Amino acid sequence: MIGSWIRRLRRSFGRLRALWRAQDGVAAVEFGLLAPMLLLIIAAVVDLGLAYSAEIKVQQSAQAGAQYALLHGFDSTKISSAVTSATTLSVSANPAPTQQCGCLSGSIVTLSGTPPCLITCGNGLTPGVYVQVNAQASYTPLIPYATLLSSPTTLTSQAQVRIQ
Repeated sequence: MIGSWIRRLRRSFGRLRALWRAQDGVAAVEFGLLAPMLLLIIAAVVDLGLAYSAEIKVQQSAQAGAQYALLHGFDSTKISSAVTSATTLSVSANPAPTQQCGCLSGSIVTLSGTPPCLITCGNGLTPGVYVQVNAQASYTPLIPYATLLSSPTTLTSQAQVRIQ
């Protein structure tokens, strides 16, 4: 009776030892443990790529509004329309386009007053009329990030152009 019990115990330990040494299925177990982390990383990269693409579209929308002002002059309604129709993304022209007088000094524009420009620039140059166009859109990330992106995130852009 004790002999059969010892044989069963040896057989059980032998099976455990064989199971411990076996390599079958190790790759499947490792893949099962790592796959969720890999999918999470891929989803995060795709999500940040989509956010960056949306930010570029918002910038292009502001630039489209500034280009409209450059070619056609200041008309707040039409500039806003150019901003919103520049992309398939839901972009708004907030705050509304504005025009101001400004003096150029190097690469810095000092804005003051609204047209007609009756100011004189300190460097002797003629003041110009500058149009400022704003664009913004809301982006909701696929994955809620604690520090990178809040949910939803407002993407904003601004373009400024001197018109004649």
